Amino acid sequence: MISGKMIRDAVISASNNVSRHKSEIDALNVFPVPDGDTGTNMSMTLRSAAREASVFSDDIDISEASERIASALLRGARGNSGVILSLIFRGMSKNFKKKTDADGKGLAAAFVGGKESAYKAVMKPTEGTILTVIRIASEYAVRASKKNNDFLFVMEEAYKGSKKALAETPDILPVLKSAGVVDAGGQGLVYVFEGFLSVLKDGVIIGDTSSPQSEDAPQTHLVAAGEALSDIKYTYCTEFLIDKDKKKNNNPLQLKSYLESVGDCVVVVDDDDIIKVHCHSNEPGNVLQNALGYGPLISIKIENMKEQHRHASWGAVAGEKTNEGKARDKTRIEAKTAEKIEPAKAEKPFGMVAVAFGKGIRDMFYDIGVDKVVEGGQTMNPSTDDIFAAVQGVPAEHVFILPNNKNIIMAAEQVAPLTEKKISVLNTKTIPQGITAALNFDSALSSEDNHMAMMTAAEKVGTGSVTFAARDSVIDGQKVKEGEILGMENGRITVIDPSDIEAVAYKIAKRLFRKNLSSLITVYYGEGIDEERAEKLCNTLRSKFGSEADVEAVNGGQPVYYYIISVE
Repeated sequence: MISGKMIRDAVISASNNVSRHKSEIDALNVFPVPDGDTGTNMSMTLRSAAREASVFSDDIDISEASERIASALLRGARGNSGVILSLIFRGMSKNFKKKTDADGKGLAAAFVGGKESAYKAVMKPTEGTILTVIRIASEYAVRASKKNNDFLFVMEEAYKGSKKALAETPDILPVLKSAGVVDAGGQGLVYVFEGFLSVLKDGVIIGDTSSPQSEDAPQTHLVAAGEALSDIKYTYCTEFLIDKDKKKNNNPLQLKSYLESVGDCVVVVDDDDIIKVHCHSNEPGNVLQNALGYGPLISIKIENMKEQHRHASWGAVAGEKTNEGKARDKTRIEAKTAEKIEPAKAEKPFGMVAVAFGKGIRDMFYDIGVDKVVEGGQTMNPSTDDIFAAVQGVPAEHVFILPNNKNIIMAAEQVAPLTEKKISVLNTKTIPQGITAALNFDSALSSEDNHMAMMTAAEKVGTGSVTFAARDSVIDGQKVKEGEILGMENGRITVIDPSDIEAVAYKIAKRLFRKNLSSLITVYYGEGIDEERAEKLCNTLRSKFGSEADVEAVNGGQPVYYYIISVE
């Protein structure tokens, strides 16, 4: 029978396994633009569950373990892949409800519940994705349970089905076959099941970056992290802020690339004046030295994780805990249970929350009436919990959420069950759509009429963007090389140039402009583009469209995208 302890260890193992394969999963993304990639999103989503699971006692039942894990995944979900993963676990947890443990048939039913939960949440399910992988895995699990009620046999068959489904994804989605890859989300789910199987079959929690270690071998039991001391490949956790010096390197993606070459758990969040950095490495001095190339360092914190874990496990051996350790677990569990963000007192009927990156764009949202702006976008998709916290902070009865990115919409939709406030998630997929939607909010209208008016206006906006290729790829049969300049129309790559940023921006604006329909072109220029350069582009656009449309430049300050162009 599968116990709550097994589920606890299986989730930690799955999280570690996805984390160690994160870069490989990211590389499977067909779209070459810098984005909150699948491996990164799934890894960060699972880490939220692993943190929660790490404090579970050995005698926890499967009902409580699965419910708390599903809740942690829901709140920590990032990107569409992370949300779908959380929905799979939510469906599985419902089938474990009020159970102490589960047999093979119970596990198969949980797989079916996970599949149904994921499919129901997606308006237009696309086969050849993670959805196909969970569906086939559940079918294999059900067939196996009819032959043998042993949970291990069912898990092995489900894993076999998931690998078969993954291998077939290129035959279902032509874009995968063209790029010569399998589906990234599906691959992530296969690694999740691999992590499960390692625990259920061999009793081994897969390590994050080092080889798995058997629980039978002598090892230290770690209360804080639930993994062996030897599994810590990188000793030092380094966190700091960089006060950006505009005379120095202004490309934080280069810093991120360097950090990933010397460590893991890398997070680089680029703000207008500050770069926030988190990294695990064995060379904190080199990390700090490299970061100095971007500006002065402030708020530096370096911790020895092996020493932290050693202290956390004093007096305990494999499978045992001291009374102090048990008390600490109990305290942490109670703290997690009690954790709640109280909503701000409602002072008005309606409020708005937007997701955006770049000081200029954030300021614009505030200027047009948005109450809270959640930092995030392409390279860092905010979690459901991030958006939930913002919603709770808005002093309104009903909150409109503007995700402004197609990969954030599903995470925003998961806020509904977490809050007592009424919320409306608008289907805004770009920053210009979000700005136009916010401008069309009318406090005199009802929530339904506002939703319709805001989305009607947003859908009339054409969005162009100019960025660079983060990896080699093939788009519509055309090869794209890393570093080339990409121009996109409403999310679709239509212009590729070796190096001319402004030429690409002009072509995209020209393609989006509709004679007798378009009357305003707004150019949001990002990091690395100065006002003079942006105005030169605008003058070129004015010479072409000045008699038919107003053209204006706004310092958006957004990272990654040289230009975001709004045509309406």
